[in-house]
Amino acid sequence: MIFQVSLSPSAIVDAEEAYLWLKEQNQEFADTWFNGLTEAINSLEKLPARCPVAPESKELDREVRQLLYRKSKGTSYRILFGISGGEVYVYRIRHTAQQYLSQEELDV
Repeated sequence: MIFQVSLSPSAIVDAEEAYLWLKEQNQEFADTWFNGLTEAINSLEKLPARCPVAPESKELDREVRQLLYRKSKGTSYRILFGISGGEVYVYRIRHTAQQYLSQEELDV
């Protein structure tokens, strides 16, 4: 089964902000990172349930899963998403050093 993947407005902003920050450090790496992030998100079209439930899922009123995306040391991100029927909805994209997602930050 192929799932339809969509991103919340907050997830798009998260990706853009991370990219712009990385771009200030190293343009070439930022481009590579962003392309890899896009591939990781697109990989959720197939078997999204392969990803574990995120630790904060217990505190939220829904199941939130996470896909870890890492290009190099220090650039690990969590792609936080939900699965409903044939759809995958990416709520947020957060650096692993950031605090867990709160109910207020959950974009549904």
